[in-house]
Amino acid sequence: MATEANPYAMPSSSRTETVKNALSRWARRVGETTRKAEDLSRNTWQHLRTAPSIGEAAVGRIAQGTKVLAEGGHDRIFRQAFSAPPDEQLRKSYACYLSTSAGPVMGILYLSTARVAFCSDSPLSYEAGGGSKEWSYYKVAIPLHRLRSASPSASKQRPAEKFIQLVSVDRHEFWLMGFVNYDSAVKHLQEALSGFHHLQAFTR
Repeated sequence: MATEANPYAMPSSSRTETVKNALSRWARRVGETTRKAEDLSRNTWQHLRTAPSIGEAAVGRIAQGTKVLAEGGHDRIFRQAFSAPPDEQLRKSYACYLSTSAGPVMGILYLSTARVAFCSDSPLSYEAGGGSKEWSYYKVAIPLHRLRSASPSASKQRPAEKFIQLVSVDRHEFWLMGFVNYDSAVKHLQEALSGFHHLQAFTR
């Protein structure tokens, strides 16, 4: 209790109150951790289901994880794949799929200080000249100053199926799906887009 001698002295809580407060904080943390674990589990299952074969998707994701470790992390893979200059910094990377006319392509979405980019986990085949078959990684790169919007959406029939639509300033659309960390991807994409546009407006 505050006294005239020391107006800053505070009464100490009783042991019961201390225990109740500690339990309350613990319960909140457990609840939040449980919710995040459930979201991660649900998103991971949806990520695997997006592929034509769940088994192949699981093996592919393990192979990608091994590649990341062997090559020194996502930052190094990003720089090699997109020839990023030293001043471009990778902010986030997300396992997901890119929708294509041939079906969903498993890969990684990269968000850097200069662009949003996608690279498939494995090379894909395509018909080259003379009827021969070539193999190449499927890549997409949109500079942030060319990105118009990054919008979240979900299937009306299957709410668990969530998407992110990227639209460039010249109206090219890219649909991404099967994110393991969907909420984080939406948050950081929109923050990057908003921050870049604010910076452009400020420097004009």
